[in-house]
Amino acid sequence: MSTFSALTTLTGEDAAESLAAAIEKLDPAPVGVGVFEIEDDSGLWEVGAYFVEQPNEVMLDVLALAFGAKPFVMSDVPDIDWVAHVRRELSPVEAGRFFVFGSHDADKVPEGRVALQIEATVAFGTGHHGTTLGCLRAFDRLMDAGFRPAKVADIGCGTAVLAMAAASVLPDALVIASDIDEVAVDVALANVAINGLEGRLECLEAAGFDAARLQEAGPYDLVFANILKGPLIELAPDMATHVAPGGLVILSGLLVVQAEAVTAAYEAVGFTLESREDLGEWSALVLKRA
Repeated sequence: MSTFSALTTLTGEDAAESLAAAIEKLDPAPVGVGVFEIEDDSGLWEVGAYFVEQPNEVMLDVLALAFGAKPFVMSDVPDIDWVAHVRRELSPVEAGRFFVFGSHDADKVPEGRVALQIEATVAFGTGHHGTTLGCLRAFDRLMDAGFRPAKVADIGCGTAVLAMAAASVLPDALVIASDIDEVAVDVALANVAINGLEGRLECLEAAGFDAARLQEAGPYDLVFANILKGPLIELAPDMATHVAPGGLVILSGLLVVQAEAVTAAYEAVGFTLESREDLGEWSALVLKRA
């Protein structure tokens, strides 16, 4: 069985959401519709729809015209187990002392490294993406410099690879991982169990710091936030509230062209930029609360 995809772009969130709502009323109906901001400061949004029956392309053309979107790009997607496919393709990732691998590479773990087993799943953060790698590399450098945070939070944790990295090298630290997505939290809990870290970190569902446990446990000496430019900027005031004086944040999920805007948002609430590393088109920032 094949899945049919229809993708387009247009300007503005409201228009994108309205187009998505109109697509959901088509016959045959899509099995899923997604709306995503293109994170390049262009103001463009992507709308994607997925069908298990051949979609009505004439109606899609009419909707694109009505909402000022580009013509839909249609694709016939083969029925492939993408998770299994990606799992086979992923190679181990090395970030200083950290070695991130899938179960198929368990025999390749070098001696003396902090090994973190992460499977390719629907949750973001296998360590291969430039943003996750940048966060791990930043944390590794801080450890080399003698930084030993007592309280760590991983906001928008995905697979919880960053929280697990902290829990693995900070045996006495309080580590909390949170994500807005319930599925991501389930994946995080599974990875914690796979790596034998039960009892070393907590996983919970929350939007930002919006959970009683997260608020009560602070302030934090280190916060990871590997999300997107918009949410990172929105989080800046809460970061100033929940990060201890002298504490650090490691931020990523942002493009190189977005790094200055994110840095400015955090400087406006009392942080100073400690370091920045660009890996390809992605940037990772380390900022310190005054």
